[in-house]
Formats: sequence, structure tokens, C-alpha cells
Amino acid sequence: MGVGTPMIDTATMTRVGGQLGTNPAGIFEDDSGRRYYVKTLESVAHARNEAIAAKLYQLAGAPTLPYVATTAPEQIATEWIDLDKRCVARLSEEERRQAQRWFGVHAWTANWDAAGFDGDNQGVAHGRVMTLDVGGALAFRAHGDPKGKAFGSHVDELDKLRGDDANPHALRLFADMSSAEIEQAILVVVRIPDQRIRQAIIDCGGSHKLAEKMIARKADMAGRLMERGFAVIPRKRSAPT
Repeated sequence: MGVGTPMIDTATMTRVGGQLGTNPAGIFEDDSGRRYYVKTLESVAHARNEAIAAKLYQLAGAPTLPYVATTAPEQIATEWIDLDKRCVARLSEEERRQAQRWFGVHAWTANWDAAGFDGDNQGVAHGRVMTLDVGGALAFRAHGDPKGKAFGSHVDELDKLRGDDANPHALRLFADMSSAEIEQAILVVVRIPDQRIRQAIIDCGGSHKLAEKMIARKADMAGRLMERGFAVIPRKRSAPT
């Protein structure tokens, strides 16, 4: 979660707003006036799944709302931010291109809900486009059902997020990406070192099995680039100081 951000306890806070998505949730305010959107998920496993997904987005540099740890293990919380706009349909062309930079991260994490059921999972604050909820990534669908074998080692989302008529807002966001844009979006993921992926997942309480699956998914994406004749150039390590 956020570096230096204290854990929050909704039992000591005031509820000032209601649910916005598919999960039971509310807007809570602390004594200092800071607000958070807090979801109560089906289980600790669901909350852990989203926390891991958020950490992987952060690792890749993909913008999300700032996640905050909670005292209740089945809760997931983000800092409340007033958005300038919310909805794929309202994005300008420049904002849509900005959102497309993170297509590879959505595909890698199997975030079928990247755009949102109503296109409302992409928002803009201070000119920055961000994903507002990553609860649909990794092992669970956005409404909580397990993905099972559909979340495997092959990143079928590279095609499905751009070609599934049942996900029209994802089509609106990603379908017109050029080959070069797709390659650059994949490279965002491929250049993440394996060890950093393992460490991020383990630090969030995830399993070694999940870590190896995410590394295998990254390798699958790298293979797609090689098939297209695109050279994968590893990120250079910083020179020792």
C-alpha cells in the first residue's frame, strides 16, 4: 500500500457516502477530514487479491487511486480523490491514448474490468488518467466470482480486451491501438525483473504459485513480441555509485 500511509480503521471514522460499485462499500472520513473509499469484500482472499493487483500496477508504473491498508482484513481502501471526469466515453483523444499506455498491464493482470462495466473504471484527476479499481484483476472477477482456469499462464487478454463484443467499453478504449502501440504497452510489463514481481507478490501475502504464474504470463507476452519480430531489450541496471 502507500509508503508511509498509516493503516485506517473504519470503526473510528464517520461514514459520509455510500456504495459506488458492485461491492458493499462506503466513503469514510477521519478526524482530520481525509476521506477514503472502503469496500468490504467476500473474503480475506478477495481483499488480498486486489491488494496484490494494486501492487503489480504500481510496480509497472500504471496509475491507480492510492491504496491504503485497513485493520479489517476483508476490506480494501483507496484515498478519496475528486475526479475531473469519469467514464471511457468522456475521455479526450489525448486522454484515451494516455490510458492505452497501460493496456499491457491490464492484459498481464487479467483485468477484464479495466474499462468497467459501464466504462466507469477509468477516470481523470489533474490531467492524469488512472484505473479506479483493480478488483477485477488476477484470480477474481469484479463481482467476486473466481476465474478458475480462465486465469492461466497465457495472456489471452491481449486479444480479448481488444476484440470481445461483450466488453464494449474495453473495445472503445483499446481496439484501435496500432501494432507499435501494442508492442510498447507489452514492453512496459516485459521489462519488469522477475525478482521484483516475486517480491511484490510475496510481500502482499501472495503465494509462490501466483508469483510463478505472473512471471509465466510475462514470458508469454515476451513471446508474442518475438513472434512479431520485435526485439525485447531488457531494462539496463543502474551503474553502481
